[in-house]
Amino acid sequence: MTIEERVNAIKNTTDRMEAVKTIGLFLTELEKGTVRAASRDEDGIWKPHAWVKEGILAAFKWGVLAEFASGSLSFIDKDTIPARRFKVQDGVRIVPGGSSIRRGSYIAKGVVMMPPAFVNIGAYVDEETMIDSHALVGSCAQIGKRVHLSAAAQIGGVLEPIGNIPVVIEDDVVVGGNCGIYEGTIVRGRAVIGAGVVLTGSTPVYDIVRGQIYRRTAERPLEIPFGAVVIPGSRPMKGAFAEKHELSVVTPMIVKYRDEKTDSSTALEEALR
Repeated sequence: MTIEERVNAIKNTTDRMEAVKTIGLFLTELEKGTVRAASRDEDGIWKPHAWVKEGILAAFKWGVLAEFASGSLSFIDKDTIPARRFKVQDGVRIVPGGSSIRRGSYIAKGVVMMPPAFVNIGAYVDEETMIDSHALVGSCAQIGKRVHLSAAAQIGGVLEPIGNIPVVIEDDVVVGGNCGIYEGTIVRGRAVIGAGVVLTGSTPVYDIVRGQIYRRTAERPLEIPFGAVVIPGSRPMKGAFAEKHELSVVTPMIVKYRDEKTDSSTALEEALR
């Protein structure tokens, strides 16, 4: 049986020992990167894999609370999803200070993780990505190569509904400090998300360069174009009360597209990796 067939078979079993065995094999495949919660097809379209999310939900369902110890610290979590452990030969640098990577997450060679930070189950973090202090990579989030998640960047996760696309950050993206990217937003390669930008499924993004507005639709998630430079902005609110008090609402804006000058301003990362 394939791992997908084994995961699907859990639905019909009452044998916890057999279910936990399958879950262990499934999480190992996630950690190898051979199984992913979402993948990009030849046309550049990201598609979720519902059975993978079902397998992750099964890990919670069949797990029981257990104690875990690390030095003088102790933790309580489901016994099916303990924190991952790494060796030098894994090629990952995890700086001491309270970070945690959950089982069932893929962490590629060259990834650097500053403390404290957290990577949740089902996440995929590709080569040479930097996860800075206080950053979160949520469940099933897909992070590309050479991405910089700056301090306090929050990359949201999604397990349910199982058909929803997770947040996707493609290759060579810079995510600034205190950013929040949630609800299946897709950030295409080489984009720069300026400090403090928040992107959600209900966020309209105004492209000043191209004169367009990007929104999530029933068919497609919110998508930030390749190479876009996004900064926080605002627009006036409508209505007598709002106009009287000169109220405005936060609105991300694309003010330019990445060029050589933008690249030089982010070149410091290479020296820090």
